Amino acid sequence: MKASVFIATSLDGFIARENGAIDWLPANPEPHGYDEFIASVDAIVIGRKTFETVLSFGGWAYGKTPVVVLSTKELKAPEGANCDFMSGDPRDIAAALEQRGINHIYVDGGVTIQRFLEAGLIQRMIITRIPVLLGSGIPLFGPLSHDVRLTHVATRAFAEGLVQSEYTIGE
Repeated sequence: MKASVFIATSLDGFIARENGAIDWLPANPEPHGYDEFIASVDAIVIGRKTFETVLSFGGWAYGKTPVVVLSTKELKAPEGANCDFMSGDPRDIAAALEQRGINHIYVDGGVTIQRFLEAGLIQRMIITRIPVLLGSGIPLFGPLSHDVRLTHVATRAFAEGLVQSEYTIGE
């Protein structure tokens, strides 16, 4: 199974403010490949905090795409959402999804990305840097038990100042 990340960070590497707010993201960014990316995945794997952030937007952002929310807490899916709730080791979660016939997952949320990266399950990362410095917040990356070598695929700059880099891992 292939696991990919598509995420935005501040220029100083944060995915959210310390309180989880993402108010610094552009309200209506120019097209930067997200729609094409999301169309390429079979399922989305997110953590509880990301799930709660998505719910705060009003409505359900993922349509009928299967979403797996990782949490040990009891949660309820919004009406019409194709949600499943799981917990455990990322390798076990990936194996269970693969058994369901899922071939490509989108991994989102800071801790979830960090856990899947540490487990060696991420093959592709697309990181869009937003031209803002937050000074503090929730970092995209955390401690690792080993180096993770990336291969640069491409970097694109957008008129609004966004800079997007794509990397492969382990190739």
